[in-house]
Amino acid sequence: MAYPTRTLPSHIRSQSSSLGGSQPPGQSPVLLARIAEKKAELASLKDLQALSAGLADQMQTLAEKLSTLSDGTEAKLPKPKEEDDAEKKTETELPLPQTLVRIPTQHAPAVLPHPTPED
Repeated sequence: MAYPTRTLPSHIRSQSSSLGGSQPPGQSPVLLARIAEKKAELASLKDLQALSAGLADQMQTLAEKLSTLSDGTEAKLPKPKEEDDAEKKTETELPLPQTLVRIPTQHAPAVLPHPTPED
């Protein structure tokens, strides 16, 4: 039984030969450089993934701490509404203090009593 043979179009044949089809696999310097670039890119992406995971964990921890902080302050220090009314009442009920005016006396020697000798 004979199989029909098909010839590849010229553009496919030229691509396969430029990719190292005629050379042993892995021997092309272009391919080796490309593989090295991809390995470096993969290592960088893995580092980025690890850093992103660490950052996501830190953000999650921060979110938990912030929610604990806000929940804790609300639970421990509620501000009663009556306190505002009480402050307003005390402000209006308390009489104002008398105005204190200080008059400098060092410039008015006639106002000061002269010391008398008491011997």
